[in-house]
Amino acid sequence: MTLSTLPVQIDNSGLEPISNTSANPSFGEVLEQRMARRSFLKGSLAAAVSGIMGVGLTGCNSSDTAEPLPPVSVIPAPAFLGFAAIAANRLDGITVPAGYSAKPFLAWGTPITGTYPAFLADASNTAAEQAMQMGMNHDGMHFFPIDVRSGGNSSSEGLLVMNHEYVEPNVLHPQGPVLPRPAEQVAKELAAHGVSVVHIEKAANGDWRVVSNSPLNRRITGETPMELAGPVRGHAKVVTKYSPDGSRTRGTLNNCAHGYTPWGTYLTAEENWAGYFMNSDSPQVREHRRYGVGSSNGRYFWETATPAADRYQRFNASTLAASAAEDYRNEPNTFGWIVEIDPFNPDSVPQKRTALGRFAHEGIVFAKVTEGEPLVAYSGDDARDEYIYKYVSKQPYFRNTAGGHLLNDGTLYVARFNADGSGDWLALDINNPEFAAKAALAGVSFSDQADVLLNTRLAADIAGATKMDRPEWGAVHPETSEVYFTLTNNTNRTAAQVDAANPRANNATGHIIRWKERGTLASSQFNWDIFLLAGDVGTATPGTNLVLTAENHHASPDGLWFDDNGLLWIQTDMSGSQQSSGPYGNNAMLVADPVSRQIKRFLVGPTDCEVTGVIMTPDQRTMFVNIQHPGDRSSVTNFTSNWPDGGNSRPRSATVIITKDDGGMIGT
Repeated sequence: MTLSTLPVQIDNSGLEPISNTSANPSFGEVLEQRMARRSFLKGSLAAAVSGIMGVGLTGCNSSDTAEPLPPVSVIPAPAFLGFAAIAANRLDGITVPAGYSAKPFLAWGTPITGTYPAFLADASNTAAEQAMQMGMNHDGMHFFPIDVRSGGNSSSEGLLVMNHEYVEPNVLHPQGPVLPRPAEQVAKELAAHGVSVVHIEKAANGDWRVVSNSPLNRRITGETPMELAGPVRGHAKVVTKYSPDGSRTRGTLNNCAHGYTPWGTYLTAEENWAGYFMNSDSPQVREHRRYGVGSSNGRYFWETATPAADRYQRFNASTLAASAAEDYRNEPNTFGWIVEIDPFNPDSVPQKRTALGRFAHEGIVFAKVTEGEPLVAYSGDDARDEYIYKYVSKQPYFRNTAGGHLLNDGTLYVARFNADGSGDWLALDINNPEFAAKAALAGVSFSDQADVLLNTRLAADIAGATKMDRPEWGAVHPETSEVYFTLTNNTNRTAAQVDAANPRANNATGHIIRWKERGTLASSQFNWDIFLLAGDVGTATPGTNLVLTAENHHASPDGLWFDDNGLLWIQTDMSGSQQSSGPYGNNAMLVADPVSRQIKRFLVGPTDCEVTGVIMTPDQRTMFVNIQHPGDRSSVTNFTSNWPDGGNSRPRSATVIITKDDGGMIGT
């Protein structure tokens, strides 16, 4: 049976169903109130520059007479963006500026470990072979220099670690998906999820290659054993048939964006995991209902795998036995976490860091670390009307002793953006009197802090956080510590939530918000503004000199990353229909100077792809960019893209290696 004839269409839209029914104000409402009072960044460009170079974010204090932000380091505008911006297009290939070259690398199915089975063009590789090959739909990615743990910064050898967000059964299987799902198909889909750790090196001719037979090459899949770490470990609500003591689970799923720790480990983020499960109980428990677990089937119908086996039946989270230790009613509770992976130890067991909260994580980004100060990290919940979070470790950071324990004990906060440009971090802590009082007023009880974290969204509702327009990737400026977050879109914003200064009902194009902590990085207050409003040519960001032109118009900003020179790289994730019929062409990557707000389009991807994940080698002469789901509207018999192999080949997600033809630094 083909995908189109499955009783429920497999949804690859990347959108979670809206499950936030709280009365908390939306970000659109807050923005409307604020912009009715005052403009952003008074003084246009001069204020924008001073905001970075001297007095913080002008016009973003808690009131018109509030104390300004403390000065930040003086950072001159980087002498970069010397390339000519490329035009938007709908070509089925990679377009980069003149003077640059782009080559595909590590496409889905590339052998990286085990017996190194070759990828078969008709996609007839087995599940066992897929588990030794690159997974599907590359996403967040980091390059670890091979000598990083000894203080080195090699740019010619290292570990490239990346997520594989989801699978496309129409492309993954020669004849598409069948229902009931054959166990072999389900096993292959689980194997195509997860993370790849690839040992790579630059050859004498300058090309990059996989280091064959390296013990560091590794696939982590939807079935890899993992441990729960932090407050939720051992809790009654994570007890399962697989782990009666609530300490373990199997696999990581729907890994989107990423993070990397100051001590050299990789963090993968479990995003739209709820859709993989089903629970026919009525009513569902809040740990499932608030996250959108379906009542009739999972996204890929894995629970129907035939012949039946425990490894597949775990996706049915209905109450089927006398106790939680005899069924999988709690299996979804072991997902929705940030997972730490040690890429330099192939025998290490991935750790799900539960103190960081449970939601649809879109990566995690760390503030600049300081000896003796707490560790600070930010993460967004990528769903419409959800929230932005901050984690502050209980123990201070010291380089010589830093490790995963810093992610097991700390305070999780959620953001409230006030109309006057101030903001508050609201503690989600059962021992915090203000939070406890709000929970009591709402008639909600939590048994302990683990229960709070298992129900992070509910806790944020109670705290009074601001509903946001799909918070996605974050990035921290390497010098000023300003935090930037993409808000990809929210087509549910109504006309009642806009005014002349914010005319964006049915917001399909998104924007980028930024903030700076007031005082230390662990502060409970911050000041914020809008860095840019995305949209078509002529879209202006109020209070600034930024008006989008043909060389930088874009929609649905998603991926976000600062390079060491302070340039902000912005990647887009428009829907297939928006790419094919709108003014923007295919998804793209742009680069911005955050001081001047100069923005140029640097890369355009192939048909129906998402451009996501970007990192450079330390010398900034090799850039790695991930291209996800080219041809994502393909059917079994009709591929809408043939990238990267060309001809009539099936589309394959892949990494793109970008270099400057003169050997110089990327972006100059």
